[in-house]
Amino acid sequence: MLNFLPAPLIGLIAFSLLAINSFFWVPILLFLAVVKLLLPFRAVRLRLDPVLVRIAEAWIVCNSGWMALTQKAHWDVQGIEGLDPRGWYLVNCNHQSWADILVLQHLLTRRIPLLKFFLKQQLLWVPIMGLAWWALDFPFMRRHGEEALKAHPELRARDQETTRLACEKFSLIPTSVMNFCEGTRFTRDKHQRQQSPYRHLLKPKAGGIALALNVMGDKFRAILDVTIVYPEGAPNFWEFLCGKMPRVRVRVQKLAVPRHLATGDYANDPAIREAFQQWIQQIWQDKDAQIERLFAGH
Repeated sequence: MLNFLPAPLIGLIAFSLLAINSFFWVPILLFLAVVKLLLPFRAVRLRLDPVLVRIAEAWIVCNSGWMALTQKAHWDVQGIEGLDPRGWYLVNCNHQSWADILVLQHLLTRRIPLLKFFLKQQLLWVPIMGLAWWALDFPFMRRHGEEALKAHPELRARDQETTRLACEKFSLIPTSVMNFCEGTRFTRDKHQRQQSPYRHLLKPKAGGIALALNVMGDKFRAILDVTIVYPEGAPNFWEFLCGKMPRVRVRVQKLAVPRHLATGDYANDPAIREAFQQWIQQIWQDKDAQIERLFAGH
């Protein structure tokens, strides 16, 4: 444990270990991804995709190693027992920080299949990692404001098609589809601008999770509803590297897949859309109450 060192030095060490880890695994990942790109056959994909997943899991396990070396966080975790690394899951979580992703990967890797995130298009250009996400078939989404969507409704259909194609790839081998329903990280400014009815959450967006269920609802074993709380405040990425995450509380609940909603037409059926929004809003109300209890130490 290096937590006795000054925080900036810990951050520098953690960043260096993350970079070394990435520089080792990502070139191997990219080589196999190029092979898959040049030989776009189902048989090749079925052979190479599991290998790519194992490489990504090795990268995550190494990240957990440097986290254990540089951090002295107290982890209060419940609900990760009895998960199946060979089953498909839809994972839903509140979102506060880039640290959320490292927390989720640390806790869930090899307990469930590799988490696949829907990412903003701009993240494709993140050095090294953007290429790794591309190699692993992470879908890149263009984020459009409400004004743009009203002026150009075809943009919504384009993102829906991207989601559909990604989910079709995910259905080939066991995969965990990761969704942050808030669509962005929580901040008090965003919370106030939205006039969110929830105390600790932004308003949930149901479209992405609805489409994933529509395409893969028959595959998902369960929905994993994950709640993350940082009692001393959510650290940004640099603060996380510096070991400034003294405590984290995580609760994972298994929810049944709503089959009647998964088979409905969310995009074109107003009744299904209303039922889906009521379903996700109830989950969000329960999550908001749970966050309140976790902040209180219960």
